[in-house]
Amino acid sequence: MASGWANDDAVNEQINSTIEDAVARARGEIPQGESLEECAECGAPIPEARRKAIPGVRLCITCQQDKDSQNSSYAGYNRRGSKDSQLR
Repeated sequence: MASGWANDDAVNEQINSTIEDAVARARGEIPQGESLEECAECGAPIPEARRKAIPGVRLCITCQQDKDSQNSSYAGYNRRGSKDSQLR
């Protein structure tokens, strides 16, 4: 049972939207194309084993770890369903 202006399926729509956003973000992170021999961030050489293991790799291990640690802080909160986004 929904209350206010929300329809009966609002919670499921918000959950599905959050999942779709996460999948789209993950797909956008998949490397594509030919691997670089040098890191795009710091210019350090990327080992051949890494280039073979991850086709399309662009970052050295150190820069990739830094990027991953920054991305891990993503909260996964869907702003489309929040009251704050509806009030603005």
